[in-house]
Amino acid sequence: MITIQKMYGLVLFVILLLPLCVEPAAAQQAEADVLLAQATLAYDDLQYDKALHLLNRALDLEPKNARANYYKGLVFLAQQKPELAAGAFEVAYTIQPRDLFIRYQLGVTYFLLKEYDKADPILSEVFTEQPNLEAVGFYVGFLRYRQKSYSEALAAFSKTQTTDPNIRQLNGFYKGLTLGVLGLSDQAIAELDEASTIETSDPFTGPMQRVRDALTTARTTTERRFRAELSLGGFYSDNVALNPDPSNDPAAEFLRTRSTTSPGLMTAARGEYSWYRSGPAEATASYNFFQTVNLNDGLSRFNIEDHQVGLAGYYRGTVGAMPYQGGLSYAYDYLLLGQAGFLSRHTPTLSGTLIESADHMTTGVFRFQDKTFYRDADVTTRFPADQRDAMNWMGGFTHAFRFQGDRHFLSVGYQYDVEDAQGSNFSYSGNRLLLGGLYTLPWGQTRLRYDYQVHWRGYRSLNTTFPVSSPGTIVRDDTEQIHFASLEKPLPYNFTVSLQYQRIQNDSNLAVYAYTQNMFFLVTTWSY
Repeated sequence: MITIQKMYGLVLFVILLLPLCVEPAAAQQAEADVLLAQATLAYDDLQYDKALHLLNRALDLEPKNARANYYKGLVFLAQQKPELAAGAFEVAYTIQPRDLFIRYQLGVTYFLLKEYDKADPILSEVFTEQPNLEAVGFYVGFLRYRQKSYSEALAAFSKTQTTDPNIRQLNGFYKGLTLGVLGLSDQAIAELDEASTIETSDPFTGPMQRVRDALTTARTTTERRFRAELSLGGFYSDNVALNPDPSNDPAAEFLRTRSTTSPGLMTAARGEYSWYRSGPAEATASYNFFQTVNLNDGLSRFNIEDHQVGLAGYYRGTVGAMPYQGGLSYAYDYLLLGQAGFLSRHTPTLSGTLIESADHMTTGVFRFQDKTFYRDADVTTRFPADQRDAMNWMGGFTHAFRFQGDRHFLSVGYQYDVEDAQGSNFSYSGNRLLLGGLYTLPWGQTRLRYDYQVHWRGYRSLNTTFPVSSPGTIVRDDTEQIHFASLEKPLPYNFTVSLQYQRIQNDSNLAVYAYTQNMFFLVTTWSY
């Protein structure tokens, strides 16, 4: 039986023995802390070999010391041994995975080793948490530039903060390259000029000057003040006169008796001159001409001749890191049918394009049009509801999904328009859906393009003219579909040959307005 005296003695023995058990671990930790402090001072004094020796001694005593592994990685980086630094930082990361500076240095080390797939998620996470950290913007910007995510790269380069002149110069160089890819040549050249003035231990001015010269040459070549296009070709149309589709309506069947098929010739010309250009602003004047000649003599009254003159102004810049272009234009065109005046239009347009990234671009447009028809006077004096002179308001947007530097793209858009005609039979509200696609074939830059639009038009009033048997009983409702497909092949000396097909199908609840037209074109275009 244990007596009180024996129990007292046992407790006293344990109390006396406990310090002997705890002291060695505490002593080891204390010694490791002292060695780590000495290693830190040696690192600050650039005594890297001494610092590494002290850190190894500390890690022998306490292998799971995250701070000691972190400083060991810094020493290896200072000794330009990133492959050894990566191992030290990885150990520190496993111990303290949420430490911002451990993650940052591990990401930088992977970057230096060109292990970009490992560096990307780590540095992107650090950039999101602390974008002003030393040079992290440059590293993330470079990674985005490699991925051709140019808008994201520009955002990262723009936030770079660093005291290292070498990284400042590299940041300016790649920021200039990014601006150049995004089409902002003036800003790109300015950025490269500024970067070339930074004094560094490893001058980078030679490559920068070459890129700057290339951008300047490209800007001079691709942004010449005068641009022109001339197109010549032939076509075949199965419905030049837009005869109505088969129906039971007597008026529509009477119109179907007209001759309507014909081969033909076409020509188009365009000239544009940039009469003002200063920094991001540009103003242009343009002229467009279009002519068709039907070789069926009975359809010469349907030959089209159109003249258009225009003025436009543009301003380019960036919103954050996203390039944009705003534009305001005015165009006047005069269209002749069979060499007699048929239609004139005044068209002011406000537009804006935002490049969200290398893969996404959105364009918005608001357009007003004032239309005057010249052949209606003899009819509309007796039938005022058929007066087609009108004002049209249209607003909408198109979004493009871009692939491989615009070698391929898909687009989708929507427009809403209102036609306020003087005659009630032609006033409507419309909704238009736009779809498009471009695919560049793998040989000879041959391009395959397809565009589709459908326009739903709801007219506002009972039609006072049709159907002939019972006018004033039906509200006209149309659905117009347009399909356009082309196969283009670039040729030497700025020539392009294209095979085109267009189908217009207008479905209407009034038979005289329902028609289908198919046209085939073979066109050669020269560009200057």
